[in-house]
Amino acid sequence: MTTSRGTSPQGPDRPSPGPEQDPGGAATTTPSTPASTTAPAGAAPDPARALGRLGGSWLWILGSALASLVPGILILVWPQETLHVLAVILGLYLLATGAFRFVAAFGRTESGERLTGLLVALLFVPAGVLCLRNPLQTITALSLIVGVVWLVSGILVLYAAVVAEDLPHRGFVTGVAVIAILAGVVVLALPAPSARVLTRLLGLWLILLGVSEAVVALAWRAALRRAAARGQAV
Repeated sequence: MTTSRGTSPQGPDRPSPGPEQDPGGAATTTPSTPASTTAPAGAAPDPARALGRLGGSWLWILGSALASLVPGILILVWPQETLHVLAVILGLYLLATGAFRFVAAFGRTESGERLTGLLVALLFVPAGVLCLRNPLQTITALSLIVGVVWLVSGILVLYAAVVAEDLPHRGFVTGVAVIAILAGVVVLALPAPSARVLTRLLGLWLILLGVSEAVVALAWRAALRRAAARGQAV
């Protein structure tokens, strides 16, 4: 899940820390343009500022949610999907989520949180490449790759949610992190009676993670609107 920071909803002059991202991923943002994204008039465009503005958008968080939700639905409804098809779906899911989380990391103002977000993003990318490179691997191998990514990213997001000061939507971010950790533990530790059952389990967890991030995106949208209304009232 992905999150970003800007100014706090309590007032336009009070800075507040950014998010983080998700399990899948999860991440949260604060409603307002981050201070780090403003540039003097006439200054050359700063890629980091541009990425920060994009990563702090609620639409970007929603896009990250869809990157989990759509593959989960495909896995569940695709009739008689082959192992190769499953590997491609999971590989593309991991690469897309890694890209979303990489951009969302630039929406954070504190270097420690940005580093955590980048580590989470870099965890997804090589895992996606592993899924795409070897279409002959087993469903068990694919499950191990996805399970490890969910577990490690969930732990990193949970750590960021606990140590960050004034994190907006801390409860939502913590919830998504816990879901990712549980998904990783279940996929890694609980044996499935068949490959079909294991495939369905992956699909269900993807849908649950996607729905959780979508809730965070909508909560962030509401916070942005409240902050805009306060700014107009001042």
